[in-house]
Amino acid sequence: MEKPIRVLVVDDSAFARKVLREVLSKHPGLEVVDIARDGLDALEKIAEYHPDVVVLDLVMPHLDGIGVLRALPTTDAPAVVAVSISDAQSELGKQALAYGAVDLVQKPTSLATDRLYELSNDLVGRVLAAGKHRRSAAPDIEAPAVQPRLHLTSLVVVGASTGGPQALTRLFTSLPRDFPVPVVAALHIPPGYTDALARRMDQASALSVKEAEDDQELSPGLVVLARGGTHLRVERRAGRPYARIEDGHVEALHRPSVDLLFRSAAEGFGAGALGVVLTGMGDDGLAGARAIHAAGGRLLVESESSCVVYGMPRCVREAGLACGEAPIDKMGELLVRHVA
Repeated sequence: MEKPIRVLVVDDSAFARKVLREVLSKHPGLEVVDIARDGLDALEKIAEYHPDVVVLDLVMPHLDGIGVLRALPTTDAPAVVAVSISDAQSELGKQALAYGAVDLVQKPTSLATDRLYELSNDLVGRVLAAGKHRRSAAPDIEAPAVQPRLHLTSLVVVGASTGGPQALTRLFTSLPRDFPVPVVAALHIPPGYTDALARRMDQASALSVKEAEDDQELSPGLVVLARGGTHLRVERRAGRPYARIEDGHVEALHRPSVDLLFRSAAEGFGAGALGVVLTGMGDDGLAGARAIHAAGGRLLVESESSCVVYGMPRCVREAGLACGEAPIDKMGELLVRHVA
């Protein structure tokens, strides 16, 4: 007897997760292995369960459906059936299909009502078709070979807190003039101080160091420092990286938030993002590091021996997310090796 098609349901709405799980579980040919509440949760559970099909909402916090599609491996990935209030002809629907979704089912409503049950037959049929197609294209084997992934760094993001001005200065002054990718840093510092700090770093470094400006294009050899008191995101437009200042309300303990910067790097640059967590108190940067790791990027942390406060890098290291660590005097050398 053929094994049921294994399905992961991903939606940020608890009611939608309940409905989708219920309608899919009723079919004997489908098995819902788990549910996920957002894109980061989804990537972790895809790695854990290896489902045949992922039923994926497209609009979610932390990491949206497009971010999940971009982060999936190029081999042995599950088939993805997108479920969205947007249809296949919308811009969002077209993006989902362009990034690898095999099908899209339109929700009858964005509200948490029983109208969601209206998609039952359509969804079940498309999930069955997607699962059968995936199995025929990639037959089940007992021990699939692990495919190596090529890392090509396109952006470095750095986070620091207590002791950060000195650590960032030592890092940036150790990088060569021909450093091949842009660097964006978030430091916990009060408003009004980052411009002067950036100018001092610029004078001491072979790189160009500037305080962030909204809609600023990022280029190799440029270091951008988030303004104190404001959040900073990075995004990719037409293949090029840009810095965006976030003036709206964002729930975060620190402004700028390292988590927010790192998450935007994961969403926009996927495996091309490389995060560096330096000295600092607390755990700002841990959630963002998880996002970079889940998207296929890499993390480096400062060693305890050189930290003023071994808080932020310790959280990332103990979570098993770091692929390398070094004291601050050696961090530039380590970073160059990982970017090259």
